Formats: sequence, structure tokens, C-alpha cells
Amino acid sequence: MTADAAQRGLVLVVEDEPAIADLVRLYLTRDGFGVHLERDGDAGLAAARRLRPVACVLDIALPGLAGTEICRRLRTSGDWTPVIFLTARDDEVDRVVGLELGADDYVTKPFSPRELVARVRAVLRRTSGTPATAERPRVLGAVTLDPGRRTVTVGGVPVQLTSTEFDLLAHLMARPGRVFTREELLAGVWGYAAHAGTRTVDVHVAQVRAKLGPASVIRTHRGVGYAADA
Repeated sequence: MTADAAQRGLVLVVEDEPAIADLVRLYLTRDGFGVHLERDGDAGLAAARRLRPVACVLDIALPGLAGTEICRRLRTSGDWTPVIFLTARDDEVDRVVGLELGADDYVTKPFSPRELVARVRAVLRRTSGTPATAERPRVLGAVTLDPGRRTVTVGGVPVQLTSTEFDLLAHLMARPGRVFTREELLAGVWGYAAHAGTRTVDVHVAQVRAKLGPASVIRTHRGVGYAADA
């Protein structure tokens, strides 16, 4: 059921455990979000396409379609609505697979509902791009990044990035040549260094590089971190 009060927008939650789903709905509603709940993957995918939520919170293990498959189908169809995965397995493989499919973040069960709400807000802040609307496009090599429009092109050809991938690239390109440690990137891009592993940064960097192709401007400084350089 969709909540009436939705000052911050509608969040789709797809979770088959009623206690967890109700808790997530309670905390999101308290924070001003509208919430629509679904219990299985097929209904979740249909709701995502029908309702156009501002964000999706998807359990990975669902009846019917898995959360990862919902995300894959959304991305394949050109839908880049922010996605946060819920997973019961604190397993690096789960995290890597989820991020490679185009998810923006993940939370491992058991989790604090307040932390999940904070993650949703953080993803939406990154997506809005409101602080950057006055900034000029940044050009490095063949890569042009427009903070206001939140677009990236390589040689004039658009490249589709998730909100997190965009903000990672923007953070690096804002100070070309400056080497950021993984911990600095977690704090600067994700905003919660204490709650995420550095592997998250590595996976997102790999995804951005793959999408930029040979024109990628992200350089690895072994033992230190990453920098943007032509």
C-alpha cells in the first residue's frame, strides 16, 4: 500500500519478510517518504515500472525474480532509478555482483532501519545534483562531465552512469591529479566511511572504467588509491 504523505517522494520496497518490510516502511514514512511494499520479485518489477519511484529498496533473495534480476532488467531498459540492495549474506561476492548490475548501495542484514533511511537520503542527494548546478563542465582527455546536467560523454558520445558512479567520477575530476585514498572516497562520495568496506570503491572504479573504455581517466596509485588524470 502506498503511503499518502510523500514529501520526499515514493520509495518502492520489495521484501518478503513482513517484519522487516513493515519496519522499513515505518522508518521511511517517519522520514517523509511515501512507501509502496511488494512481497515478490515479479510484482516488484511491475511496480517499479508502473509507479516510477524515487528509489528502490530490493531484497536480493525474493520469491520469483531475485532483487539482482529486477535491477538488471531495470538497467537494461534504461531505468536508472537508484537501487539499494538488502542482503542476508555478508559476502563480498554478493556485494560485487550487486554493484556490477548497477546498484547504488547495499545494506547487510541485520541492519539499523535508521542507517537504511540515511542511505536512501544519501543516494537521493547524490542524484539531485542541486549543489553543482552552477558548476561548469569538467573536461579531462576525451571525457566531459557536466555536474549541472549530471551527464558524461566520451568524445561527444553519452555514457550512462549510476548516480554513485557519476559522483565518484565527479569527485575525482574535481581535482585532477590529486590522489584520493579509498577511505577519503568513501567519506567524500558515500558519506559513511565507517559503514562500508573499501572493496565498494574498487568495484565502482572498475565499473566506471569499463563504461569509459580506453578513454578512462581514472588511474590507480598502487598502495594509495585513485586519481583522475588525462
